[in-house]
Amino acid sequence: MFGLCVRFTCKDEISAEAYDRLVAETVEAIKVNEPGTLVYASHLVEGQPLQRIFYELYRDKAAFEAHEAASHTSRYLHERDQYLASTEVDWLTLQAGKGTSG
Repeated sequence: MFGLCVRFTCKDEISAEAYDRLVAETVEAIKVNEPGTLVYASHLVEGQPLQRIFYELYRDKAAFEAHEAASHTSRYLHERDQYLASTEVDWLTLQAGKGTSG
């Protein structure tokens, strides 16, 4: 299993609305086209209207690489920066869990 957690901070409320639309389109394509993506969840952060947290779990590193190579991900990566003030990525190694192979 391969995972990451990403915190995005949008530039302003207008950027956040546009970013959320981009994310919604991307997530729909992931649902249809990425069997190796086990979890791809975008979260709002209570009390932080400009922040979004993504939690992503992939079957393995190859599934993550397939995700990164997909056309919908390429579009997302190309368009997202115009809406964002910052991005922080944490790469995860599964230690233990429920609903996982750990």
